[in-house]
Amino acid sequence: MALRPNAHNTVPDDAELSTYRFIIISAKRARQLQSGARSFLPTSTKKATVSATEEVRRGLITWTDPGRPVEEGGSEVI
Repeated sequence: MALRPNAHNTVPDDAELSTYRFIIISAKRARQLQSGARSFLPTSTKKATVSATEEVRRGLITWTDPGRPVEEGGSEVI
């Protein structure tokens, strides 16, 4: 998987994880962190968006596409 540089982070360049999907998943995770969820990574930053983006980039967040049938991974976890 090649990485494409973005403004502050890197966005995976993968057909399964498009830039749009990466942003949506990161935003959902950031909202969870802002609501009090614990981060999966030790971090010195207090910004939920930075932590969420890094968690998604590293593959620590489980998600599936709700548009696909369940046997293909179609139930959303995040």
